[in-house]
Amino acid sequence: MDRTLEIGTPPLKIILRRSARARRFSLRVSRADGAVILSLPRWAPEREALGFALSQEGWIRKALAARPVVQSLMIGALIPLGGDSLVIAGGPGRVVRREGDRLVVPQGALATLGARVEAFVKHDARQRLVAASDHYAAAAGRSHAGITLRDTRSRWGSCSSTGKLMYCWRLAMAPPVVLDYVAAHEVAHLVEMNHSPAFWAVVKRLMPGYEPHRAWLRAHGAGLQAIRFRD
Repeated sequence: MDRTLEIGTPPLKIILRRSARARRFSLRVSRADGAVILSLPRWAPEREALGFALSQEGWIRKALAARPVVQSLMIGALIPLGGDSLVIAGGPGRVVRREGDRLVVPQGALATLGARVEAFVKHDARQRLVAASDHYAAAAGRSHAGITLRDTRSRWGSCSSTGKLMYCWRLAMAPPVVLDYVAAHEVAHLVEMNHSPAFWAVVKRLMPGYEPHRAWLRAHGAGLQAIRFRD
């Protein structure tokens, strides 16, 4: 069971999480909510975990300060979509739609603006991820067993042993080449269910020059996660 302790001034909350798989202390700051989690072996004394947390206080505070500010959606706010930055605006009609550099939400739906914009982004993500997955699966000479979308925080995609692909729908907000990279990455797992050199060779064959797109996601992915669609 997790336990919470505090260190420093102002106090930092640290979640202690014991794990049978942990062989050493490890710290991470959640991209989703900024929670500071210290994983430790089941046998490790709590006083040693506290000492480790104190030794890493500077790193923790820097990591928290570097997190993107949570952005709530409202009229006039900017939202990335397909690598572009769109202004959310109210307008006539019944459906959310893109008009140039604006994302127009029906005036009658402003009370549920976040949910309506989220549905629009999910729909866009599904269309593009299905097309990209089908394209790369054909190039790899494989077939997938279906696609699901989730609002995942720890990974942008996954491939099950049965060939089912899962993606985070927030990829629709990234540049198209970044979305394509994630699709190529997951499809490559249909060939190599690991991250061996052979796997990365498949990724490179499917998408030569993928490295900058992978780096973009590492540098900017937290910003996509910081956009809050619902309170």
